[in-house]
Amino acid sequence: MARNKHHTLKKHSLLSDHLTEAVAVAALIICCVVLIITIEVDCAQKKADLVQLDQKVSSLQAQNMEIQRVLDNNDMSEYMEKVALEDQGYAFPDERRFYDTSRD
Repeated sequence: MARNKHHTLKKHSLLSDHLTEAVAVAALIICCVVLIITIEVDCAQKKADLVQLDQKVSSLQAQNMEIQRVLDNNDMSEYMEKVALEDQGYAFPDERRFYDTSRD
């Protein structure tokens, strides 16, 4: 009888070991899946950021080309006038400007 009890205990211990291993493997697989999903989300966000930065680079390069064109022409007064009128909001003394205040 003692022998059967020892054999049953050993069998139960092996079953418990296999169950523990299965739980550990399942937990490892779940962690890996979560990690992969997290990395994919981060990668997608970085790609979106890269697209925005590329657009910004293109815009700044266009501005630089315009400024370089003005510098190459040695006509700073034209450039200064453009900046004053468009960027700074200045106007000529006899010029009238109308602003649409209905849009906010």
